[in-house]
Amino acid sequence: MFTTLAEHSTQKALWRRFNGDHIQTPIKEAVEQAICREVEAGHKLKVCIGTDSQVKGEETEFATVIVFLREGRGGFMFIHNEKTRQKFSIKERMLVEVAKSIEIAYELCDLFTLYDVDMEVHADINTNPHFKSNEALREAMGYILGMGFAFKAKPEAFASSSCANKVVN
Repeated sequence: MFTTLAEHSTQKALWRRFNGDHIQTPIKEAVEQAICREVEAGHKLKVCIGTDSQVKGEETEFATVIVFLREGRGGFMFIHNEKTRQKFSIKERMLVEVAKSIEIAYELCDLFTLYDVDMEVHADINTNPHFKSNEALREAMGYILGMGFAFKAKPEAFASSSCANKVVN
């Protein structure tokens, strides 16, 4: 059974930085602190949220990332990993990835509005119909856009296809 990302935000050690350091505060608080720190340093921020998954034997692991981009100054990310033994078709797994990204985006969107930070949800779904993941594109795009979020799919969806992909074990 899945616990929601909103439930995870109240548990402390489940989110981490790229260097492995655990985030000791609820994720919403950590994101607000990061935004304030970056704004005070004079950086214009954009946030991209994405999830990738990998099936290994009986387990599927999901990695969700919150990528903070400093305009012209690099970036950093917060990472959450979660494993399940639940079985998914490729389409189901793609839509679960999108649901995980939307869940955290929804939890944080009031912060992005408050601090005037642009945010996108990235889906690790190929726009080329020759790829199996493409079966989920229409539903994923409708889900993300229907929630009022900006949407990117492969090849522009770097938060899911590059960042989350690197941290899914």
